[in-house]
Amino acid sequence: MSALSKQQQTELEAAAFRRLVAHLRERNDVQNIDLMNLAGFCRNCLSNWYREAAEEKGLPVTRDESREMVYGMPYEDWKNLHQAEASAVQKAGFEQNKPKE
Repeated sequence: MSALSKQQQTELEAAAFRRLVAHLRERNDVQNIDLMNLAGFCRNCLSNWYREAAEEKGLPVTRDESREMVYGMPYEDWKNLHQAEASAVQKAGFEQNKPKE
C-alpha cells in the first residue's frame, strides 16, 4: 500500500464502513438471507462485528445498539417494515452457506 499513515488508513477504513452502512440502509429491498447466500455476511453480521470490536476496546455496546447503528432504526422496526418471509430456495441456500460456528 502507498505511504499512508496508520491514522489515514483508519480514517479511510471508517469512511468505507460508513458508506457500506449507508448503502445497506438505502437498499432495504435486499434481504439479509440473500446477502448471506451471496456474500457470506449480512447486516446482522456487520452489527455483530461492530459490537465485538467495541467489546475488544472495553466499550459497552449492546446487541440492540449495534443493530440500530447498522439498520438506522431498531431491528424489530426494520424487520416489520422490510423483511419478507424467506422462500424455500433461500432457506436451502442459507443451510449450505451459513457461517460455521
